[in-house]
Amino acid sequence: MSAVSDRPLAAVLVLAAGEGTRMKSRALPKVLHEVCGRSLLGHVLAAAEELAPHQLAVVVGHRRELVTDHLNERHPRARAVVQERQNGTGSAARVAVEALAAEGLELDGTVIVTYGDTPLLTADTLRALAEQHAGQGNGVTVLTAEVPDPTGYGRILRAADGSVTGIVEQRDATAEQRAISEINSGVYAFEGKLLGDALARIGTDNAQGEEYLTDTLEILRAAGHRVGAVVAEDHREILGINDRVQLAEARRLLNDRLLERAMRAGVTVVDPATTWIDVQVSYEQDVLLHPGTRLRGATFLAEGCEVGPDTTLTDTEVGAGATVASSTVERARIGAGATVGPYAYLRGGVELGAKGKVGTFVEVKKSSIGDGAKVPHLAYVGDATIGEGANLGAGTITANWDGVNKSPTVVGRHARVGSNTVLVAPVTVGDGAYTAAGSALNKDVPPGALGVSRAQQRNVAGWVARSRPGTTSAEAAAAALAATAEDGEQA
Repeated sequence: MSAVSDRPLAAVLVLAAGEGTRMKSRALPKVLHEVCGRSLLGHVLAAAEELAPHQLAVVVGHRRELVTDHLNERHPRARAVVQERQNGTGSAARVAVEALAAEGLELDGTVIVTYGDTPLLTADTLRALAEQHAGQGNGVTVLTAEVPDPTGYGRILRAADGSVTGIVEQRDATAEQRAISEINSGVYAFEGKLLGDALARIGTDNAQGEEYLTDTLEILRAAGHRVGAVVAEDHREILGINDRVQLAEARRLLNDRLLERAMRAGVTVVDPATTWIDVQVSYEQDVLLHPGTRLRGATFLAEGCEVGPDTTLTDTEVGAGATVASSTVERARIGAGATVGPYAYLRGGVELGAKGKVGTFVEVKKSSIGDGAKVPHLAYVGDATIGEGANLGAGTITANWDGVNKSPTVVGRHARVGSNTVLVAPVTVGDGAYTAAGSALNKDVPPGALGVSRAQQRNVAGWVARSRPGTTSAEAAAAALAATAEDGEQA
């Protein structure tokens, strides 16, 4: 954070203890629902971490074990603080301050208090809040927003010098106050040395019998401290998520933000309305994304590659100039100039070399396919190494599992595997070797050899007439035989 005073960012406190009943979820607490590749809480913490606060604390309560596990896995720097009884936002903030104090951690400087369900709030906005708070020497600074429709929100009341004189709720506002479009986001920057005392003085004399964080504004103002406000540039940043409808709205807004960033960086998005991208996705210039493309996890797209339509990539690297069409790809590396699809499925650690091909109705699992090698159509390749320039004919199957163990298959450089070949692992087809179509091979084929394993063909004359009399097949066969006999007589 670029400092405007000598006061550091002492802490960010994230309130995430609520049950979120309107989300109607048995599986997850509200703050762990995902938007564009991160949990709601994860978005908030990612923004907070950009500010490098000395302390980062998350107040947990409902389903605390799940939230704590999530923090340990994704955000180990954040400490979980348990709020045993959810008794309002003021109580949650007080629990966090007391927990830090119990560890001898003094909050000397700016403390930001925010919420675990605001995924659209950016680090830039939090930084502006902290900097203006410190620069104006406020006791507390509230983040506000100018909204098109303020109905239902607390209105910000200001003095002539711009300081905040109060927050009036909708039900208590006069007609003149209801016309105010600046609303309270519930996100604050406090002077750390004042925060603990202010929280301790919050009462519960209200309809809910809870401790409200908003009460600290009047407490600090009455004590002679200035209360300031910072208006968010985009009012949508302050949106909190309470139900599945709002979750979908946030996903759309965040996705639009991510796509705009990609397009301004040189990515062509043919149809933003049907293209979805996670926050960890990265890309180079001149990438082309067709409609129905979904980019998930830490996917990377190199310059000039083309993805879609109707394609999902998860944690996948796509090389320069490669194309992936109408396919599902998970945890794979696709080389420069390679082609995948349509209707291919790559999963679990696939490496496709430069200018390689995985074609229509091909599934590949945990395999390496060399530069220029081709698996054009109707094949399954599992636990295999396919050499440079090799070609697997239609219907090729690597039989890699015997019901207990999985074994490897190796196809050498420039080998040719005939259509409908079953390679019963463990087996190796040597460099430059061929296999005959329709073979089932369970022994190695030496380099340059032809592997053949199939029964000799035997034709049983008259079988259809004897076994399927009266069928259309029998009628067709009889007609053909009669024509053949007539042709023979004429000859």
